[in-house]
Amino acid sequence: MPELELDKVLPEEDYDASSIEVLSGLEGVRKRPGMYIGSTGPSGLHHLVWEILDNAVDEAVNGYGKKISLTMHRDGSVSIEDEGRGMPVDIHPKTGIPAVQLIFTALHSGGKFNSAAYKVSGGLHGVGATVTNALSERVKVNVWRKGKAYEISFKDGGKLDQPLREVGDTWKHGTMVTFKPDATIFPNTRFSYETIAHRLEEKSYLLTGVRFILSDENTGQKKEFYCENGLREYVLTLTKGKAPLGEVIDFSGEKEGIRMEVALRWSQGDYQESIYSYANDVRTGDGGTHESGFKSGLTKCLNEWAQANGLLKGQALEGSDIREGLTAVVSVKVPEGMNELEGQTKGKLGTPAALPAVSALVQEKLPYFLDEHREFGLELVRKCEASRHAREAARKAREAVRGTRKRTPEAIISDKLAAAQGKDYRRNELFIVEGDSAGGTAKTGRDRSHQAILPLRGKPLNTYGLPIGKVMENVEFATLVQTIGAGAGEEFDPKDSHYGKIIIMTDADTDGAHIQTLLLTFFWNFMRPLVDQGMVYVAQPPLYRVYKKSDPSRHVYCWSEEELEAARKKIGAGYGINRYKGLGEMNAQQLAETTMNPGTRQLLRVVVEDPLALEKKMGVLMGKDSLPRWDWIQENVTFVLEDEFQEILKGEGNNG
Repeated sequence: MPELELDKVLPEEDYDASSIEVLSGLEGVRKRPGMYIGSTGPSGLHHLVWEILDNAVDEAVNGYGKKISLTMHRDGSVSIEDEGRGMPVDIHPKTGIPAVQLIFTALHSGGKFNSAAYKVSGGLHGVGATVTNALSERVKVNVWRKGKAYEISFKDGGKLDQPLREVGDTWKHGTMVTFKPDATIFPNTRFSYETIAHRLEEKSYLLTGVRFILSDENTGQKKEFYCENGLREYVLTLTKGKAPLGEVIDFSGEKEGIRMEVALRWSQGDYQESIYSYANDVRTGDGGTHESGFKSGLTKCLNEWAQANGLLKGQALEGSDIREGLTAVVSVKVPEGMNELEGQTKGKLGTPAALPAVSALVQEKLPYFLDEHREFGLELVRKCEASRHAREAARKAREAVRGTRKRTPEAIISDKLAAAQGKDYRRNELFIVEGDSAGGTAKTGRDRSHQAILPLRGKPLNTYGLPIGKVMENVEFATLVQTIGAGAGEEFDPKDSHYGKIIIMTDADTDGAHIQTLLLTFFWNFMRPLVDQGMVYVAQPPLYRVYKKSDPSRHVYCWSEEELEAARKKIGAGYGINRYKGLGEMNAQQLAETTMNPGTRQLLRVVVEDPLALEKKMGVLMGKDSLPRWDWIQENVTFVLEDEFQEILKGEGNNG
C-alpha cells in the first residue's frame, strides 16, 4: 500500500482550467472502476456478475419468473438468464433511444426508482448494468417480451455495436445478458465456479421456490439450487457440524410495509456469533438498522423473559452474552422510497424504520417460542450466564495483558520481539515469523525504523470455537495480543494497533501453510477488523533462486514453476538452482530483498470476498468434528501413490 507523500505538491502554475478533466458517458467508470465495484481484483470482477444477477433476482422477488440460469462459457464470458417480464424495448420519450439501450449506457437509469415498476428492489442506484457494460469488452442482451425477441450488443466498454433489432417471434419471456470482462481493466478475468455457486446457494435460501441453475462449459459442472424451507434451511446448513442447543427458531412478519424473516439457532461449544443480514436479498455485510433492531430486540426479549421467570439475580445479560454461539439470518424486504442501501456495493442498510420494526418482531414472536419450549429457555439462560462469567474472566485477562493491572509473567511481551523504533504506527509493520532461525535472519535483514519481528515457538493453538478467556491463557497468543496492543474479541479496536500491517511470514511448505491457517483463524475470530480493513498480509518468499555458476551475482528469484522455466532460459547454460524450502535457507540480504523490502517484495493482502463461504469452510476444516473434514478431504484432495510421487520428484531435478 503506497504511503502518502506530503512533500510532493503540484506547482501552482500547473493547476488551471486545462487540468480539469471532464469524463463523459461511461469513461468515468472505466477511469475509476474501484468507485463502482470496490476493486479490480477477484471481488470486483465477480461484482459484475452480482449486478446482473441482482437484476434477475429483482424480477423474481416481485413475482416474475421462477428460474434463473447462469452459464460460464469457454471464452470467459458469462450469461445470466431470467424468466421475468423482459427489459423494456420501446423508445424512451425523453432521450429518443430504446429503453434497454438506456439501461446499459446511462448511469442512474432504470425502472427501480419507480415503485410502480418494482415494489421491492436491491438495485436502487441505477448503475448496475451500466457498470458491467462499461467494464466489459463485449455485452449482448437478448430480450423476450410480449411475443417478440430482440437483441442489442455493445463492445469496448459500452460502445453500441449492434443497435436494437427484432429477431423474431417467441413464446419466451425474460432477459439474458452475456458479457465478457475487459482484460485491460481486470488483471485476471477468470471467474470462480465455487464463488458463484456460493452466491447462488445463498440466493436460493432467500428466494424460496426460485430455481437457480449454474453451468460451467469449461468443466462440464452443473448444479441446481432450490429451497422450499427458506431461512430455516439456511441456518441448518450454517450450523451443520456444530452441537445444537435446541432447534432452529424462525418467524416472519410485516410492519410499516417492511416484510421481515428471521431464523436463529444457538450451538453448544461455539463461542462466536454469526449474524448474516440481508436487505431486499442483497447481503449487507456491514449490517445496518435491521441488524441493530434484531440485536436490541433479542437482548430485551431474553432479559425480560428470564426476569419474568425468576432466572436472573441482579445483573442483566449483555447482548454479547446472549449472542455467544448464536447463528442467525435476518432478511428484510424494504419497499421503494424507504430502501437506503449505502454505497454502490450496498453493504449497509440505513433505513431508520427497519430498526424498530425488526426489534418489535423479535419481541413479539420469540417469547411465544420460549414459553412453549420452557426447558430450552432455561438452558439458554444458563448458557448466557456462563458466557457472562467467562466474559468477566476474559476482561480481567485482557486488563492484565494491556497492563492496566499487574502483569503476569505469561503476559509480558516476549524478549524475542525485535520492536520497531518508529512511532508512526501507520507505517510500522509486524512480521510474525516461523521459528528462531528465520526470526534471527529477519531481524538482521529488517528496516529497524518501522519493521518489528516476532518469532513463534512452534505451531499456534487452534482457536476455532474457543472462548477469548481460553485463548488468552495461551502464552503465544497473549504475547501477540499485547504486541499488537489493540485488545482482542469484543474489545478489539484497530485504531489502537501499534502496526499498520500485520505480516505472516512462514516457510513455503505444509507446516508453513498450517501456521498461516491457524494465525488467520485467530485474526478472523478475535481481531476481525484487522482483516476487514486490509491490515493482514501473507509474505510471499520465493521458491527458487536461479544463478550463474561462474558469476553468482547474476541471479533471478522465482515465485512459480513458470518463472523458474523462464529464469533457466535467461541465465543460460551453467546455471544452478537454490530451492528455498524454508526462510532460514536464505541469508539476511536475500530475505530482505525478496520478502521484506517494500520496494521489491510481494505481499498477499488477506481479503474475505465471501464471509459466508469462509464461515462454512472454516467450520469444516478447523472444527472439532472430524467427519465433515474427512468428507471434504475425500472430495477435494488427490492422493498420489509413493512410486508415482518418486516419478514426480525425478522430473524436478536440475543440472546444478
